[in-house]
Amino acid sequence: MHNDIFSLSSQVGLALQAKGWLLATAESCTGGGVAQAVTDIAGSSAWFERGFVTYSNAAKTDLLNVPAALIAEVGAVSEEVAAAMAEGALANSDTQVAVSTTGIAGPGGAVPGKPVGTVCFGWAHGAIVHTERLVFAGDRQAVREQAIAHALQGLLRFIK
Repeated sequence: MHNDIFSLSSQVGLALQAKGWLLATAESCTGGGVAQAVTDIAGSSAWFERGFVTYSNAAKTDLLNVPAALIAEVGAVSEEVAAAMAEGALANSDTQVAVSTTGIAGPGGAVPGKPVGTVCFGWAHGAIVHTERLVFAGDRQAVREQAIAHALQGLLRFIK
């Protein structure tokens, strides 16, 4: 998986450089893993601007302007919050594209309708926001690695 993530990060970097875009990340369940993956690439300072690790609901509100009422209404693990996180990362950075992750990596934290492994993603560029919700199998580390890889794959599709 690590080689896949490195390869995806390299491809994301090339795609961003081709467009002259900078990236911001807004992460909860991945704990900065997407930012780490992209900064593992030499020269990433040319296309990676900043990352937000907003693990708590308060951090999502304080740093990314995610409305507390939205979190209360739909839950932090939702496509709506993933969208708001990505939009907030764009609004609070000098970037053209952002990716967000929010989910339940486990082993605890499951709630009705949101089993362990549920991860919501957001990708934003300007007024365009795309979201997805997936459920990954495996332990905490496996869920996080799959989420990082999926965030990068989605970013690659979104940039192109």
